[in-house]
Amino acid sequence: MLPQRHAPRDGPTRGAGLTDYRRRVGLVEEIAQHSDFWSAATQHEFLDAVREGRIPAEAFDTWLVQDAQFVTDLLKFQGRLLARAPRKAQSVLAGGAVAAANELDWFERQASARGLDLAAPPLAATADYAALLQRLDAAPYPVAVAALWVMERVYLKSWTHAASGAGPYQDFVEHWTTPEFVDYVEALEALVEQEPDPTMAAQIRTVCDEVLVQERQFWDAALTP
Repeated sequence: MLPQRHAPRDGPTRGAGLTDYRRRVGLVEEIAQHSDFWSAATQHEFLDAVREGRIPAEAFDTWLVQDAQFVTDLLKFQGRLLARAPRKAQSVLAGGAVAAANELDWFERQASARGLDLAAPPLAATADYAALLQRLDAAPYPVAVAALWVMERVYLKSWTHAASGAGPYQDFVEHWTTPEFVDYVEALEALVEQEPDPTMAAQIRTVCDEVLVQERQFWDAALTP
């Protein structure tokens, strides 16, 4: 099954997938618990407003365009990471790259339906995130794959936070909380656990914190007039 990042729901219900989501004890558990930045990144005012159906359409559309640009940068990063990944990780990373490419097709359809310009200039938060992805090219593979896992895990947790309610944005929230995406995040966790080098633990924590700060700033940017 293709580990889709954001795909139309097919198979078990979204709720069942989220209920079955398991966090492994070990490095990923430590990363998931130690940082003070998780709540700021996954329980943001933007997500609260989406859940309650009060997010201004222009703010949501701003974010949607910027997220499409981020996914474009993410796909490039995933391709570069796949090229240097160990053989045991290639199928997971390749599936994630294919899913990101499919997601860009979905963004184009949404932009057409909503009258959005995906070529709009990137906001500072988007450019900063792209720069982080480029810097990760120089990081050891275990650090880079852990950062990718945090990016995807925080995305899942963020939209799960927005899931109860969501009003006119319910279809978007469901699109980003599918069982397939849950499976993909779990598969990335397994890759991180396969790279238990304790000498990189501090570097991994630092990079993962940086990802979480970037996520919060990305939500902030959509709400900035």
